[in-house]
Amino acid sequence: MAPETPDLSFVRELPLTRAALAFAQERHGDQRRQADGASFLIHPLEVASLLERSGYPDHVVAAAVLHDVLEDTDARAADLEARFGPQVTRLVELVTDDPAIEDEEAQKDDVRARVRQAGGYAAVVYAADKVSKVRELRIQMSTGLDPEQAAVKLRRYGKSLAMLEQAIPDSRVTELLRFELEALERLPPAPAERP
Repeated sequence: MAPETPDLSFVRELPLTRAALAFAQERHGDQRRQADGASFLIHPLEVASLLERSGYPDHVVAAAVLHDVLEDTDARAADLEARFGPQVTRLVELVTDDPAIEDEEAQKDDVRARVRQAGGYAAVVYAADKVSKVRELRIQMSTGLDPEQAAVKLRRYGKSLAMLEQAIPDSRVTELLRFELEALERLPPAPAERP
């Protein structure tokens, strides 16, 4: 039996987002977040909450909930379009890694280029995703993430911030990403003590 969709205050007045939450929960299933083993659903919910609390409309918040389903589940764009329409589907596609690109760095560059070109709502979904990912990185760094892996991620997030400062310079979410990166770089977490 599938777990009951959580009743979260920020989605109560957002019917499309509530439907997206049920879909994402079904598709992500038992996936776990790498940083702390929590339900993976925490990540897209954090992304969606950032956007809802910043005043973005229902279809943008719904896209935030769904932003990883094409990349991390068996869901297809046609599934999204049938349930959520072309606006939501297009936003999700814009922030999804292209599986045809094998090199991970090239994949990330491709997404940044697509988001930069699209701007607007795609850029804020992307920015909120990066805010959440930088917060997860802090957890990973405190629990023993290899410093080289951390440096690669920080470099990528720095490239993302530079792109977002051009695409959506006055966005509250871009400012939040800048803060999270500055805090992580200038006030890094202490590594966990090993027994």
